[in-house]
Amino acid sequence: MGVRSGQNMSTTEKYDAIVIGAGPNGLAAAITIARAGKSVIVYEAKETIGGGSRSMELTLPGFVHDVCSAIHPLGLGSTFFRSLPLEQYGLEWIQPPAPLAHPLDNDTVAVLERSIEATGATLGTDAQAYKKLMTPFVAHWNRIADAFLGPLRLPPLFAHPFELASFGFKAIRPASALAKSLFKEEHARAIFAGMCGHSMLPFDRPTSAAAGLVLGGLGHAIGWPLPRGGSQNIMDAMAAYLRTLGGEIVTGAEVKSLDMLPPARTVLCDITPRQLLHIAGTRLPSSYQRKLQHYRYGPGVFKLDLALDGPIPWRAAACERAGTVHIGGTLPEIAASESAVWRGEHPEKPFVLLAQQSLFDPTRAPAGKHTAWAYCHVPSGSTLDMSERIEAQIERFAPGFRDRILARHTFTAAQLEQYNANYIGGDINGGVQDIWQLFTRPTIQVNPYTTPLKGVYLCSSSTPPGGGVHGLCGYYAATTALKKSFS
Repeated sequence: MGVRSGQNMSTTEKYDAIVIGAGPNGLAAAITIARAGKSVIVYEAKETIGGGSRSMELTLPGFVHDVCSAIHPLGLGSTFFRSLPLEQYGLEWIQPPAPLAHPLDNDTVAVLERSIEATGATLGTDAQAYKKLMTPFVAHWNRIADAFLGPLRLPPLFAHPFELASFGFKAIRPASALAKSLFKEEHARAIFAGMCGHSMLPFDRPTSAAAGLVLGGLGHAIGWPLPRGGSQNIMDAMAAYLRTLGGEIVTGAEVKSLDMLPPARTVLCDITPRQLLHIAGTRLPSSYQRKLQHYRYGPGVFKLDLALDGPIPWRAAACERAGTVHIGGTLPEIAASESAVWRGEHPEKPFVLLAQQSLFDPTRAPAGKHTAWAYCHVPSGSTLDMSERIEAQIERFAPGFRDRILARHTFTAAQLEQYNANYIGGDINGGVQDIWQLFTRPTIQVNPYTTPLKGVYLCSSSTPPGGGVHGLCGYYAATTALKKSFS
């Protein structure tokens, strides 16, 4: 079976499982079901698969841009992805020389290198403090990933209590407080702040430090790789593998109601609680409906893609070695930007997350040309064009950058939701990932993937472990379905 297009879902064939949505988690769920020898079909509303991992020529012909996700530390860091033979289906990972650079106004730069020691060399007197922080996490990364990148499970937590407690006590802290307690100088605080910024939380909130610890640890243990040819190639490889297992994918088929689906023993939904309320309707008990209605979505993002006449002319040359560059200056500046977003404001100097894939992947742009991928956080549902503010931040650390812009493509937060219905208000994480919705997403229950409807499960980033291209939400949901619906 392969990929076909069509809205008609009527069929006399009965499937063991139906998956709604062909993003990373939807395909992960389908693969897990198919690996168990069950028949599975995936319905995707768009004409192409990919969800948050599509790639397109958004600006000019020959310039390939990642529409949403671009850099994938969790791709290689995911225990599920590592179990897949995706390289056999065309996926090739590229590791930039340095995962991350963080420039500052005095023409210096903090760099997340693959080695902890080399990273410390860019952090001045905080080198030893950084080494003390990261060394145990990197040494025990697989244990940490097994325990925290998924639903809360007692066996992995109790198996290695000391290593996991050390990580947990730091991860639960607010980002600003942890950075100030650990580091004395600007460089270490700034690079840690940039990594914490991926949490999309104010830096005075508990658990906002977790993203910094996870991404820093991943940088050393795994790297921050990018897929050759674009993030779409991850999805295409997953789809190709699914087809070898007998799975089927139908694109251009929007599921507007569970009642329109063909017969199946189980349905896995790669959608957020809001979409589940829409397609399940009154079939859901009123008490569960109320819980889903109270599920909280986070800020949105404004996305900017650029076609460039040459590489970004960074003032700090070390930025040219990094696949990702965090632009926002010091810890106080980044903290102020993130707090403004949560107050419903658009920061004048936003924290910018930028990737420069074409420096390391020549398939992304014509010879001698380059791409830039950037976004910043904005209030939910924002319609404001942040291009000028993002470009001003880049120009701040790369004078002459604007002169190299050939074309732009933008997505406001509101437009991102139109592009992908799972991005409520432009929220790319499937909901707020704070202490109240980290492991209890979408509701507080023993198994977060189940719903009150028999055989219906949630497998989106609105379940643990949340946002990111790792497939773990789909894998854990499908594992639950196999135990409950097929045992």
